Amino acid sequence: MITVSGLTKKYGDRTVVDDVSFTLEPGTVTGFLGPNGAGKTTTMRMMTGLVAPTAGAAVVGGRPYAQLPNPGAVVGTLLDASAVHPGRTGRTHLRLLAQTIGVPAGRVDEVLGLVGLTDAAHRRIGGYSLGMRQRLGIAGALLAEPPVLLFDEPVNGLDPEGIRWMRDLLRAHAARGGTVLLSSHLLGEVEHTVDRLLVIGNGRIVADAPVAELLGAEGTAVRALDPAAFARALEEAGFHVQHGTQGVLLVPGTDPSQVGAVAAAGGHVLVELRPQQRALEDLFFSLTTAA
Repeated sequence: MITVSGLTKKYGDRTVVDDVSFTLEPGTVTGFLGPNGAGKTTTMRMMTGLVAPTAGAAVVGGRPYAQLPNPGAVVGTLLDASAVHPGRTGRTHLRLLAQTIGVPAGRVDEVLGLVGLTDAAHRRIGGYSLGMRQRLGIAGALLAEPPVLLFDEPVNGLDPEGIRWMRDLLRAHAARGGTVLLSSHLLGEVEHTVDRLLVIGNGRIVADAPVAELLGAEGTAVRALDPAAFARALEEAGFHVQHGTQGVLLVPGTDPSQVGAVAAAGGHVLVELRPQQRALEDLFFSLTTAA
């Protein structure tokens, strides 16, 4: 478990992270969202000892990151994929990292295969694309099979296949009991990957809850074989009806059971019935604009 308590970072009179507190539980992928300059990266760097906090602390299993006997075996990080020597080959980079954290050399080829870089392992990193550097950084984070992963914008430069691979990787890690903190600007991808959201705005946490709780259900979306007749039935039952695209009726302030009951009572045939949730993008802007 990771516990962050009152983390604050000031540069002169400017506060970039302001009394941030949260916990990260095993078996969970947590999305860390916020606009540019909101304090995400600074928070993650304080968590890993790269930036000294002005106040507060972050502990991993009860210890600060810097006091872990072998931090790389406990926390796998990808905070800056470009922070590698461009003259080294991918395999050399990973072998040096493996020696540093006490991982057998044979593990290097395993992670190269896992991230899809086996064929590029002999090439110099300076010739890698952005997506390849991201994959190399992920390989380094996975070398010691750590229980905790902290990834800052890991899908930058990845193609759609790579993004899906990343999603499956993180979900599988959590399913094995691992802990994941994922920062990303790809809101749609975050929505399909994470269990929980932390939203930061102007250096302060403005939301911290499971995805389903934050998005919530705003109403019901329904399609009927005879949409006009069903719309009249809903209005006669006292519900407000909005007409969406492709014959979809939107019924704010209801749940599907209420709309289904109207259909059953009137003998209306439904071809679609589901909760209508607000989009993560709408939630994000409403929270961060207010902050």
